[in-house]
Amino acid sequence: MSRDAFIPALAAVLAGIQCAGAMVLERLNAGHVRGSAHSMPEALKGVMTPETHARSVEYTLAKGRLANAGHLLDLAVFLGVIGSGLLPASMAWAGVDGASSAWRASGWLMGLGMALSSVSLPLEWWAQFRLEARFGFNTTTTGTWVADRLKGMGLTVAMGWPLLALVLGLVKGMGGWWWLGSWVALSLFQVLVLMLAPALIMPLFNKFTPLQEGPLRERLMALGRRTGFRAASIQVMDGSRRSRHANAFFTGFGAMRKIVLFDTLVAQLGAEEVEAVLAHEIGHNKRGHIPKRLVMGLGMMLAGFGVMGWLSGQGWFTAGFGFPPGSGVAPALLMFALVSPSVLFWAGPVGNRWSRAHEFEADAYARDVLGTAAPLVSALRKLSEKNLANLTPHPWYSAFHYSHPTLAEREAALGAG
Repeated sequence: MSRDAFIPALAAVLAGIQCAGAMVLERLNAGHVRGSAHSMPEALKGVMTPETHARSVEYTLAKGRLANAGHLLDLAVFLGVIGSGLLPASMAWAGVDGASSAWRASGWLMGLGMALSSVSLPLEWWAQFRLEARFGFNTTTTGTWVADRLKGMGLTVAMGWPLLALVLGLVKGMGGWWWLGSWVALSLFQVLVLMLAPALIMPLFNKFTPLQEGPLRERLMALGRRTGFRAASIQVMDGSRRSRHANAFFTGFGAMRKIVLFDTLVAQLGAEEVEAVLAHEIGHNKRGHIPKRLVMGLGMMLAGFGVMGWLSGQGWFTAGFGFPPGSGVAPALLMFALVSPSVLFWAGPVGNRWSRAHEFEADAYARDVLGTAAPLVSALRKLSEKNLANLTPHPWYSAFHYSHPTLAEREAALGAG
């Protein structure tokens, strides 16, 4: 087999192994969950009624079937585009080559990326209006769903096109060191977005209103004073406009930092439980998890750009996918973006293990600040019940897919198990 034939064959094998691995995990999880329907762990009894637990099992299995459809669709699209010659043909049709302007080449990348991502829209629609609706979670309308995606596409073009043009422009301006300059530029952009998103981006999708004066606000403000956590405001987000799932988070930095509670969370939990959830979020801040995750993300991005910088100088990489000599860096960026998920999938447990360690630390902080684990445990149990959470995922599935510990693990760590 020639090297040009070996490259796409290797990419196809890697993608096939990833798809098979993901589907095996879904099968293992499905079997594990079905088994738990008749043998709920003693520590979790009382979290859900038998009827609700049976429904949570059904919900988990339905999501698994849809996930398998997504895995197969992703594999089919990947094999189709690398085996059909569509990618180099689209480049020729767009009139892009190594001498093209950065704006033209980035426009080709943007258009192709959006076209490929649109293939999953039917599954996204089914997930929202069939699966989520079937289990009583969907509250969004078709108009809102379409508007969200159009806004998302608009933001992608508005921010992604100039960034790609900048990266490709640095190729000509910095030569072999373009990847380092691109990493610096994108790192600064990422930090800027984290700072401005609460004020400029998030309001495009959701409505934020200050938490009304009353006992809950006073309790949360007192918690902030007690922990030394200062935020510009405590706001309620209209999460119920799209789903009955609940969440809470804080976003932004410095003076622009704000605490955000889903309106569904406020409706589902008592005041002490909301306080416990907020204490957990404050724990992330106090333990430095946000900057640690940012530094880790930037480090991984640097490694990725380093690999792209090396691959862009290897003619065999793009030639193996049918791109002619002199095509420039743009095809290398495209193929790296398409191939890398097949490799990064297997690193998922490492990142999830680190994330779960942070969750344990934030839980412990909330317990210590409140003097008891009871409100947090109660909140976690209610949210698990309301969200039809999978209480007994397969350990391997959890390792690959869960950034948070399971309910049983969190209760045990809090000393409540």
